[in-house]
Amino acid sequence: LRFDEQVRVVVFKSEVKGVFCAGADLKERAKMDDAEVGEFVRRLRNLMDEIAALPVPTIAAIDGYALGGGLELALACDLRVAASSAKMGLIETTRGLLPGAGGTQRLPRCVGIGLAKELIFTGRQIDGEQAFSMGLVNHSVPQNSEGDAAYQRALTLAEEILPQAPFAVKMGKLAINKGMEVDIASGMAIEGMCYAQNIPTKDRQEGMAAFREKRPPRFTGK
Repeated sequence: LRFDEQVRVVVFKSEVKGVFCAGADLKERAKMDDAEVGEFVRRLRNLMDEIAALPVPTIAAIDGYALGGGLELALACDLRVAASSAKMGLIETTRGLLPGAGGTQRLPRCVGIGLAKELIFTGRQIDGEQAFSMGLVNHSVPQNSEGDAAYQRALTLAEEILPQAPFAVKMGKLAINKGMEVDIASGMAIEGMCYAQNIPTKDRQEGMAAFREKRPPRFTGK
């Protein structure tokens, strides 16, 4: 997906009704020795980092349970949409563990340190409405009879992104992600570098031409 220039948005959904991702298989984990557990979690963390580093926008469609590593998967995405009935939580402390695939880092960056600590320390599960109220998800929608309300809303969100200039969107994502990790002066420099890369693009010229000619732009990603 990273190298496919036709991909504009990636939506993560589950094929299992009622479950987005239930996290690690603890029965499988129980058979591992300490070294194997460490390697398993390292690989899982790397996977989440790869998802977070995808250059195009990513949306998690949470139509059911997103627990432990399942919520960490959703946190690795740029945007999250949840059914109001969905259940989310970093429940690792209830099993003698702590989040190990990015949860301790991405959750506080998403909802703030205080809420993140409360959710991780208690292992609490919250529903889609609660997640929306604290900014964990962008949208919370009533579940439908097919059980895919979050996915349908995620597609609508993706369709809002699709018409926009692909390279500009990628640069916007890069500027936000890199800028959030540094002081604002350094962030401004990062924004400037990303903007400079966008200036010579054909899409920028097309956007200006479409505005002058009072027509919808036809972006190509070039």
